[in-house]
Amino acid sequence: MVDRSEGFGERLLGVLLDRAHEMPPQLIAPLIAEEVARVGGRDVSILLQDYEQLMLVPLPGRRLTAGEPAPIGDSHAGTAFLYATPVEVPQADGVRIYLPLLDGSDQVGVLALTLDTVEDDDRRLLHRLAGLAAHVLVTKNSYTDQFFQTRRREPMSVAAEIQWSLLPPLSMSTPQVAVAGILEPAYEVAGDSFDYALNDDILHVAMVDAMGHGLDAATMATVAIGAYRHARRTDVGLSGIYAFMDRAIAGQFGPEHFVTAQMMRLNVATGHLQWVNAGHPAPLLIRNHQVVRQLESATTLPVGFGGDEPQLSEQTLQVGDRVLCFTDGLIEEHEAGGKQFGEEQLIAWVNRIEHAEEGVRAVVRSLSHTLIRERGGITSDDATLFLIEWRGGAADHLATLE
Repeated sequence: MVDRSEGFGERLLGVLLDRAHEMPPQLIAPLIAEEVARVGGRDVSILLQDYEQLMLVPLPGRRLTAGEPAPIGDSHAGTAFLYATPVEVPQADGVRIYLPLLDGSDQVGVLALTLDTVEDDDRRLLHRLAGLAAHVLVTKNSYTDQFFQTRRREPMSVAAEIQWSLLPPLSMSTPQVAVAGILEPAYEVAGDSFDYALNDDILHVAMVDAMGHGLDAATMATVAIGAYRHARRTDVGLSGIYAFMDRAIAGQFGPEHFVTAQMMRLNVATGHLQWVNAGHPAPLLIRNHQVVRQLESATTLPVGFGGDEPQLSEQTLQVGDRVLCFTDGLIEEHEAGGKQFGEEQLIAWVNRIEHAEEGVRAVVRSLSHTLIRERGGITSDDATLFLIEWRGGAADHLATLE
């Protein structure tokens, strides 16, 4: 006979799950703090990533300890966040634990708490509580501004507001593939955007850069991403997707407007990569943490100019290969009268950071912030990075209980 009685752990997680359906967003954090207290925890903080990916900002709320923001690059909370792993720090009054809040594999933030002592049962239960809390926070995020306001550390333009609402999760990780992206400048971005979807064994990726700045660019990028999603969901090939996006931009904005774009399909079972380049810089192929070459290919006209049917480019990846896509704002930036940053410097920094960081999320974040620093903090044009890692693994075991 199977024991179906409710144990302590099931009740703890079940209360959060059962009540979350009707609970107002502002009461989620107090309930999480209450559940942590049942395990013997105290001084609970929920830290959310800011839009620049620089800091983890405490979520205000009843029964939560606010404290100061924690730098992602130099804190225990930041380590837990970047590498999706718990961090335990002995203190005079117990052990401070930092648990990554993972929605799927996207890092939402960090749950921090203090226990007198930590045993394996505590670790297991708190790990699952943090996972459930992350799912609930993301769900409630859809109908409250509280979490947006916590993450926002500077005024945000209307165009940037539109772009952030358009984005998928900034990262995704499965046994077969991992992706991560970042937009800059976070609070002023307008024309750059990206999108992706994993449909069975096919990872679909698109990156767009709409001409101009401000609301006009944001509007064009929104139409381009919307057209991309619509065409992708009708299950047409990359050439058909390009044609559909082209007609949508031309029909809505006329012949004087355009969007540069790059669309990809990666078979995550075989590593077969196809792409269409409509005006973007060539992606970089990274193998063994070193850029081995640019993925040069035939290009077609930007979306909106009525280009011919694009030529598909192909590459078979090796297990562990990474492909870095980026928009021209990343390499064309320069100080007044100075030289452009250029692809040579970009490749040099990619090689350094690939050897210094682990995981696509950490690499993309570090690379973006390093390049901003090396450009003297100047970001006059939108710039986007998107990194794909093909792992060549299998995921079927995740659907079994053994």
